[in-house]
Amino acid sequence: HSSFSSLKENANSIVQQQIERVLQTATYNAKEVQGWTTAVSDGILAELQNLDRTFKYVVSCVIMQKTGAGLHSSTTCLWDKNTDGSCTVRWENKSMHCIVTVFGLGL
Repeated sequence: HSSFSSLKENANSIVQQQIERVLQTATYNAKEVQGWTTAVSDGILAELQNLDRTFKYVVSCVIMQKTGAGLHSSTTCLWDKNTDGSCTVRWENKSMHCIVTVFGLGL
């Protein structure tokens, strides 16, 4: 059985690619955010499933307008450290922040 740590580099690349695919030329617009978060998350999930189907994946995507406000977030899990893992990618442009966390849980 594989370990998520062996996929982490590929998972980070997938997340970065999907964020850029959806948001690269975007300017923050509250009416568009729901569609963007769905497109980013669904794209990541599809690519991860193609990469390795021996995991259950959970994808969280937060998009926040840049206003100077702070954002603090924390996650915790009880899992098998030998197979399970996570990665977080932070991305930004002039108008928004995007933070994606992926959890890979071995089946």
